[in-house]
Amino acid sequence: MERAVGLFVTAGLACLAYFAFQLGSTTIPQSQTVLLLARFTSAAGLNSGAQILIAGVPVGTVGPMRLDNNFYALVELHVRKDLALPIDTVAAIRGRGLLGDKYVALTPGAEDKTLAAGDRITDTESALDIESLLSRFAFGSVQNQTAPQNAPQNAPQNPPSQQATPENKPSQNP
Repeated sequence: MERAVGLFVTAGLACLAYFAFQLGSTTIPQSQTVLLLARFTSAAGLNSGAQILIAGVPVGTVGPMRLDNNFYALVELHVRKDLALPIDTVAAIRGRGLLGDKYVALTPGAEDKTLAAGDRITDTESALDIESLLSRFAFGSVQNQTAPQNAPQNAPQNPPSQQATPENKPSQNP
């Protein structure tokens, strides 16, 4: 009896794992997509094959990425053909939680004219670089401020004789 329960549980876990992978790798056939391009200042963390979502609904996949002549990330977006995306659509790289996978979120605009195959989405938002934010927070934002050459590095900005005290505080009366 224990052996039968063990086999049943093992088969159930195997089915669960199979369906989890199938749902996570849902793709749209290439013949049912149209190619759009988007230019980002940074595509950090975004991978080819990542999902493209509109309002949380998968509508395509990210294709190959490359650098353009001005050192921007040029990303191919394979989006369903049946979508009529306005030319003022916004493409943003987003993450699933703090450490989750990156995806492209499309926000359709309000223009009547739509994007055609091969068009470029001009309004983009790059990925938020958590690593640089954490390092800025941990180490502070260091700015290169130079002190006068003859002043010591740790000298106060105003000598004590020039600091405002009750005796030498400027009067409020004109």
